[in-house]
Amino acid sequence: MAITREKLASVDPVWAQLRAEAETMAAGEPALAGFIHATILKHDRLENALSYHLARKLGGGDLDPLLARETFEEALADDAGIGEAIRADLSAVFDRDPACHSLVEAFLYYKGFHALESYRVGHWLWRHDRHALALFFQSRVSELFAVDIHPAAQLGRGVMIDHGTGVVIGETAVVEDDVSMLHGVTLGGTGKGTGDRHPKIRRGVLLSMGAKILGNIEIGEYSRVGAGSVVLKSVPAGCTAVGIPAKLVNCTGPQRPSHEMNHLIDEQDGPG
Repeated sequence: MAITREKLASVDPVWAQLRAEAETMAAGEPALAGFIHATILKHDRLENALSYHLARKLGGGDLDPLLARETFEEALADDAGIGEAIRADLSAVFDRDPACHSLVEAFLYYKGFHALESYRVGHWLWRHDRHALALFFQSRVSELFAVDIHPAAQLGRGVMIDHGTGVVIGETAVVEDDVSMLHGVTLGGTGKGTGDRHPKIRRGVLLSMGAKILGNIEIGEYSRVGAGSVVLKSVPAGCTAVGIPAKLVNCTGPQRPSHEMNHLIDEQDGPG
């Protein structure tokens, strides 16, 4: 039995909305109709469309795009959680980025989203001891999108990487659900030490443009790091850290900073 659009919307509303927006875009810009049809409209599921889209970007040269797509589809078929994360990430971009006016814009053009979903497949490869291919994808993503996420890092769902350029996330970093970060963010180490050496970013954190968080420290849930700040010590939940080196200036900031995307700092000395 054929699945009606209404049934599709109830089962997968993100995919239904994406398809509807793609149809409108194709009708409004005939020069892109073929591209939009091949990338979105000819596919039955969001996972198939994304694997096609990213394989065309990451494949070529040293890796055949067809083999790249097979790898993406293998990962997506094996781990349903990747598809759930993709939908949460796509919705996060649409909900939080004022420059994003539709899901289809983010899906087709936003390299922060592309880098994040490519990482998710790379992380799946890493967990299955296919380190060489995981590192190959990491390298390609860095070359194409200027985003460098180690495949061993652990990233949650509903993450938004706005703009993406210059974002670096180290091997033992953890980024929990609903985090927003802008361009130039670094989650790095402090030297040549091995082991668990990268930051832990808890739920709902907002990392503003150019923020550098260094070392095995914790940025508490629903906290903020101001633009250009260098954080070397842990930040308590709900607080704002700014400066070089960063200091706490406000612990009564927005309740959901990663959703409100408020980068203005109302300074208040100390953690209270």
